Amino acid sequence: MQYQWYPGHMFKTKKQMQEDIRFIDVILELVDARIPYSSKNPEIDKLATNKSRVLLFNKEDMADPKATDRWSRYYEERGYVTARLNSKSGSGVGQIQEKIKQACHEKLERDRRRGILNRPLRAMIVGIPNVGKSTFINSFAGKACTKTGNKPGVTKGKQWIRLNKTVELLDTPGILWPKFEDQRVGQNIAFIGSINDDILNPTELAYELCKFLSKRYPDSLKEKYEVTENTNALVMLEQIAQKRACRKKGGDLDLERAAILLLDDFRNAKIRKITLELPEDILNENSKGENQKEDQ
Repeated sequence: MQYQWYPGHMFKTKKQMQEDIRFIDVILELVDARIPYSSKNPEIDKLATNKSRVLLFNKEDMADPKATDRWSRYYEERGYVTARLNSKSGSGVGQIQEKIKQACHEKLERDRRRGILNRPLRAMIVGIPNVGKSTFINSFAGKACTKTGNKPGVTKGKQWIRLNKTVELLDTPGILWPKFEDQRVGQNIAFIGSINDDILNPTELAYELCKFLSKRYPDSLKEKYEVTENTNALVMLEQIAQKRACRKKGGDLDLERAAILLLDDFRNAKIRKITLELPEDILNENSKGENQKEDQ
């Protein structure tokens, strides 16, 4: 299954961001803590040259906390200020103001030396669809200042939001990038629901999730569904269908229904706290790519 999705409005959004970014002091990028690499848009890195960066691990309550520790260190070693939060509950949101100041400390010091003391910092909030950006803004601002939803594409256009005397926030629609060079990145994004499910095959996606869980979290499906199989993805999904009475008329197992159930349970953290990727996965892949180039 190929994972691609790049509606036309995303091209327009990127072009608008290129125009707006010169007015920005700091970029707040929201990533899903379950996929901190796959949900981080590489196009933003190209646009954000020489800008202060704050990386926000949203939905951290759904992710493996030990894995989040490793990702925080990984990105902080690369110059990011990081923070963990659950924008839905508001947990961790109170620290963001200080994180913005921390990321912009050099600019604030330059302004102080020039006698500029009251100009608010201008921040741009970015993130791929369905990562929780609008909910974060509402929580950060303390009021429902943007429309929120649980499906991609709710935020349609840019808007400036005055949060307080020290921070102004530019909201933008969520954007993906034109092509996933690594289909596993696309797969991870599909797992969390940032690609419209209508263009995906839920059964194939559930097979891949079963394969991953059997390797990284081998007891997770047993704990949740009493699955005894731990290697064959098809058998695992069949057992989930049996345990959850997913059957078609006539009594045959309904694997598509079981697949949708599994994906929904994963997306809502009803299986356990799971992170789909680790820093060493990325480092190993990059090392392989470099070795292949040398061999050529």
